[in-house]
Amino acid sequence: MSLPLPGPIVLIGAGNMGGAMALGWIKSGIAASSIIAADPNPPEAMKARFGEAGLNIVSAAPENLKAGVIFVAVKPQVMEAVLPAYRKLIGPDTIVISIAAGKPLAFLEAQLGDAPMVRAMPNTPAMIGRGVTGAFANGRVSEAQRKLVHSLLEVSGPVEWVGSEALIDAVTALSGSGPAYVFYLVECMAEAGRKLGLPADLAMRLARATVSGAGELVHQSPDDAAVLRKNVTSPGGTTAAALEVLMAEGGMQPLFDAAIKAARDRAEELAR
Repeated sequence: MSLPLPGPIVLIGAGNMGGAMALGWIKSGIAASSIIAADPNPPEAMKARFGEAGLNIVSAAPENLKAGVIFVAVKPQVMEAVLPAYRKLIGPDTIVISIAAGKPLAFLEAQLGDAPMVRAMPNTPAMIGRGVTGAFANGRVSEAQRKLVHSLLEVSGPVEWVGSEALIDAVTALSGSGPAYVFYLVECMAEAGRKLGLPADLAMRLARATVSGAGELVHQSPDDAAVLRKNVTSPGGTTAAALEVLMAEGGMQPLFDAAIKAARDRAEELAR
């Protein structure tokens, strides 16, 4: 990937998600010399991977530098203490991208000043290049900058833009937190199998392989999920018997409605 970067990418936070993004940029063709990772205590495993990739890690905001991109990947609770030091890196062509949950653009603007900004919400499969990211840009972001941000984010998977910042909270609830729901589904399926007499380790292996395989099928297939479901459901068969329970009034849909709404409501609370 050859991108017209207006200056170096300054990555604030070299944890799992920030590190995965930086390594993805290098893999896509961005020169390691164009990326500066700032983190006073990077994880040892990530520090080693950065070293192998030729990435530079500094402990604090670099001096005498105007960034092309400032990529914020620190925990929300430390942002107020960390971000002001990076205000001096904002130049006329700098764009800010934040992947911190629960911190609105108004907060970022208060810390870093008026600048083109994008609030993005990836999810943890981004660490293996199979994530999905929802994004919202403020009114200062040009079309060229939006394309640049899209290219930077899509190294971890597809990028979906939303029309209002409020919808980022819904994205957080659905896809940002979503991997945990799938992991819990694996746990529940395995436990149900154990209760039917399967050895616990076998039940877990079967559940893991089933969910990962079905996920790959829905990823590769052009068909809607509903079509794939119907394709494996024979009338009067075993799958139909299970779906009668899962799709009953009070089954999975209302449960997911309530769960994802609870996550969205919590995201809104954290933004206040």
